[in-house]
Amino acid sequence: MASLNVGNLGEYLREQRRTAHLSLRQLAEAAGVSNPYLSQIERGLRKPSAEVLQQVAKALRISAETLYVRAGILDEKEREDLETRAVILADPSINERQKQVLLQIYDSFRKENAAEAAAAAAAAATAATAAESAPTAAGQAPAAPDAGPASS
Repeated sequence: MASLNVGNLGEYLREQRRTAHLSLRQLAEAAGVSNPYLSQIERGLRKPSAEVLQQVAKALRISAETLYVRAGILDEKEREDLETRAVILADPSINERQKQVLLQIYDSFRKENAAEAAAAAAAAATAATAAESAPTAAGQAPAAPDAGPASS
């Protein structure tokens, strides 16, 4: 999990609030939080809970997951996964069985790609270790580091 960057979150919330043409007081009321508390979040003085972020996101009509990423509660890959799943589940043109099958296929592709990435990383680590321990040209051991001029 990423570390919390409350200042960045506060700046982002202020920007979103202004884009929505809401005063601090209006957003606080719509989100069900106190005006001073919301002000402290925007100034980076408070660390809001996921529940408060969800209420604020709903009031701003933005993705709660985006705020979770900004707050360090959720990483970008997790957010993308949740959003993909939400889009699939919200699609009215496919039935529930098709949604579940599609999610199973999606999960299998993600697992397959993660396994391939892990195997590639392991192969790269093995190759790097082998290169470090390989003898130098003509079968000689690596030379010792130069200790400086020898004294007689």
